[in-house]
Amino acid sequence: MQKGAIASQVHLRLALPCILFMLMSSLDRANISFAASAMNAELGFTPTQYGFGAGILFAGFLAGQYPSLYLFQRIGFRGWICTCALLWGFSAAALGFIQTHAQFYVLRVLIGVAEGGLAPGIVLYLSQFATERERATTFTLPALAIPASVIIGAPLSGWLLEVQHGLSMSGWRFMLLAEAVPTILFGLLALLYFPNTPAQARFLDDEQRAWLAANAAQRADRPRTNDWSVLRTPIVVMAGLLWFCLLCGSYGVIFWLPQIIHSLTGFSPLIIGLIGALPWIGVALGMYFNARHSDRTGERYWHVAVPAVVAAVALLSAWQMGPGLGAMVLLLVAGLGLGSAQGGFWAIPTQLLKPASFSVAVVGINILGSAGGFVMPQLMGIARERSGDFAAPTLLVVSVLLVAVLLVAAIRVLYRREIAALPVSGRDG
Repeated sequence: MQKGAIASQVHLRLALPCILFMLMSSLDRANISFAASAMNAELGFTPTQYGFGAGILFAGFLAGQYPSLYLFQRIGFRGWICTCALLWGFSAAALGFIQTHAQFYVLRVLIGVAEGGLAPGIVLYLSQFATERERATTFTLPALAIPASVIIGAPLSGWLLEVQHGLSMSGWRFMLLAEAVPTILFGLLALLYFPNTPAQARFLDDEQRAWLAANAAQRADRPRTNDWSVLRTPIVVMAGLLWFCLLCGSYGVIFWLPQIIHSLTGFSPLIIGLIGALPWIGVALGMYFNARHSDRTGERYWHVAVPAVVAAVALLSAWQMGPGLGAMVLLLVAGLGLGSAQGGFWAIPTQLLKPASFSVAVVGINILGSAGGFVMPQLMGIARERSGDFAAPTLLVVSVLLVAVLLVAAIRVLYRREIAALPVSGRDG
């Protein structure tokens, strides 16, 4: 039996389809950045109000995570992901018909509630199928959906904003509606496709299923507890803060980059979408190749810290350089750093957490981390409105990335102390 063949099948049959759902969720979450210029003018949003609307999604995102995990455990992955996709899909489609600020805020919260448990749920789901050796790559593949949603969604959104659709609605409304429809359709198809456990994975033979169930990074038959005290442990708190900083970097760029490019160039929505996709090509490449390298070497900490420094330096340099080819290249490098740091992240907490507290800890880390999506767009909106340019928002992103580097160092010190305290026979390097 070839173990590599099992991992390849898991990646192809499960991780890649999970990318599709993560991609649609990220697109339905972030496409307002492309609608923003026209939507803000039509509905009268100020930069601060837009930043609040972009970020308020994450209030629902945070509130929905533990209820979503409970639903996952009650009905299984298949029914759970269908339910989530239908709720956020219909809410995202309804954004195309809003008339007031309040409607915008309420629908953004509903999208957040529906998407709140998606990322930790997929991590928990794939942990039943991922071996220890492949965990960084397996957990990173679905995360590739975030940059992919911009690489694909940026030019797609730009095109939909300009296309002659024949409906009596603004281009930004048509874009939001059109991009929500696939979520609803694929949510229904999920009921027929995904196995809930390794025992139901019909793409593997009996021997492969038995081996996978015995060797997964978080085995399905391992005991689970609701030990909430794990949320107070230094590892979980610091990992959550680290994820917060890394996501602050990404969401700070996602929700504001199209407006930054527009302010610098005045290009059409389609051209802005094409240029805006460039940094996310770097994010995708960094996520995948850094995760693969981390798995091959077994090193986890430098694979997060170094890319975070690279991203911070590149963003700062791009701002100082101003509009032009050099700044575009630096944004690509910044994206490479952001993606590399995120691609290496989840291998750290899954290495440190005990199986019995894994589910509670993962959702706790994701809640604290996802708060970055709530906080960062609003802070950038306030900084943009008060400063009148994008200098202050850029420095804000750079600062949180440098804090991330300090947190990696602190987690590494804590881990080495725990390893030193173990008996020699209990150390795994």
